[in-house]
Amino acid sequence: MEPNLHFWISERQSFFRRFCQWMDLLDPVNVFISIKSIEKSRQLLFTTEDAPKHYLDNQGIKDAWNKSLSTVHPDSSKLIPHLLRPAAFLPVTAPMSHGPVERTLLGAGVFVSSTFFGLIPHLFQMKYPLNNFWLKRTLPIVFLAQVSGMNVFASRSFEYHRGIEVMDKEGHVVGYSRKAGRKAIKETAKSRAVLFGTSALAPELFIHILKRSRFYPQTLLSLAILRMSSTFFMMGLMVPVSFSMFPQIGQIQCSQLEEKIQSSTEEKELFYYRGV
Repeated sequence: MEPNLHFWISERQSFFRRFCQWMDLLDPVNVFISIKSIEKSRQLLFTTEDAPKHYLDNQGIKDAWNKSLSTVHPDSSKLIPHLLRPAAFLPVTAPMSHGPVERTLLGAGVFVSSTFFGLIPHLFQMKYPLNNFWLKRTLPIVFLAQVSGMNVFASRSFEYHRGIEVMDKEGHVVGYSRKAGRKAIKETAKSRAVLFGTSALAPELFIHILKRSRFYPQTLLSLAILRMSSTFFMMGLMVPVSFSMFPQIGQIQCSQLEEKIQSSTEEKELFYYRGV
């Protein structure tokens, strides 16, 4: 059984545990881990009995898990390319499981839709000027959060229609389920909306409060730098929060899935890889 898959299934963590773990997995150093170091870490995990249980009490095992979880896909056991590892997270990416043609088309669709929907609140304000400060500031943010969630649906539309693998607790694939795919996409869309919505809203609140204090910048350049810095800070904080909202390996009752899957297993609960 793939060690990473075994880890996510056996470790039903709390939000705080998942947050602390993602802080480790998002370490920029993980982008540059060599193949040799990854293979050595995974060999340690393969040869250590009940390796997931030693994540907290053995530093060597913990380091091995962090290297493995941040560089190897739990669904396919394949190495994640350097620029697609969690530590190199980009706001808009197409699923790694698609071919080059599908990935190009999905990426182009996401780019066009993001541009189109991102312009809507600005065009609306040009035609219908808003005097209310909060409505004027929050309208673009609401659209941004919605578009971020919609981009997940667009980039993972194939999973929505084809379904995703559902597994038993031993990691054996039972079948492909559209219902599990839709659940996984909805969870990821919610986390992505929270990520970008909060990252955009918090700096606006910060600047608004700062305007009423004596520390408010006196030049436009200083204000722009402060706004950009606060946005980057919130984005850096919200990425692990977003990734931690739902477990990497989700659980779903077999009774909620298609009849074909229900008839092919006696398990009452199955698992699926949610993605990020």
